[in-house]
Amino acid sequence: MTIRVLLADDQALLRSAFRVLVDSESDMEVVGEASDGAEAVRLTRESGADVVLMDIRMPGTDGLAATRLISADASLAHVRVVILTTFEVDDYVVQALRAGASGFLGKGSEPEELLSAIRVAAGGEALLSPTATKGLIARFLAQGDMGDEGRDPARTERLHALTSREREVLVQVAGGHSNDEIAERLEVSPLTVKTHVNRAMAKLGARDRAQLVVIAYESGLVRPRTD
Repeated sequence: MTIRVLLADDQALLRSAFRVLVDSESDMEVVGEASDGAEAVRLTRESGADVVLMDIRMPGTDGLAATRLISADASLAHVRVVILTTFEVDDYVVQALRAGASGFLGKGSEPEELLSAIRVAAGGEALLSPTATKGLIARFLAQGDMGDEGRDPARTERLHALTSREREVLVQVAGGHSNDEIAERLEVSPLTVKTHVNRAMAKLGARDRAQLVVIAYESGLVRPRTD
C-alpha cells in the first residue's frame, strides 16, 4: 500500500529535497506540492493525500490555519498532518496539535526520521514521529495556557466514560510510550493495548494518538512536568 504524501512549504528548494527523498521510497509517493496553506488545503482534497508535511509558517494562510481546515473537514478524516518546524520549541506547535495535527518534526531531522514520521503518521500508531521527540509535547503543553481555568470541562466529563484500564493506558500514551512499551509496563499483549487505545479514541472523539495526548493534558488527567 502506497502512502500518498503532500508537501506544503513556501521554500521550493526544501520541497524539492523532500520530494526526492519521499519518491525514493517504494512505499510512498509525493502527490502534490503547495507553497501556502490555502493551496495545501485545496490539494489535500484533490490529491487524495494520506499525510501532509506542513510548514508552520507560510505566507497568506499559514500551516496552523490550514491544519484546522483539514481537521474540520469530515471528508479528510483519514488525513494526517505532520507539522514541520525550524525551532525545537515553538508555541505554534501546541496550537497545531490542538487544531488536529498528528505530530511535528524538526526541519533539521535526519532523512530516516522524516521517512519514519510519514509511516507512523499514516499508521496512526505513534505519538510523535521520531523517538527523540518523545515527551516534547508535554513540554509544549506545559508552556501553554494549561491552568485549571484552561481545562476542557467537556473532555474532563468524557473521561468518566473510560474504564479504569483505558484511563491507565491513556496515561501511558500521554507519556509518549508505544503500544509495545505499554504492553510491557502493564503486562498485557500489544493487541490488548491497541484495543484499549482505539476504544479510548472512540469515546473521547480523538483522531489519533497525538490528540489523545492533548486530551489527557487538557482534561487534567495528566499534569505537565515542570522539571
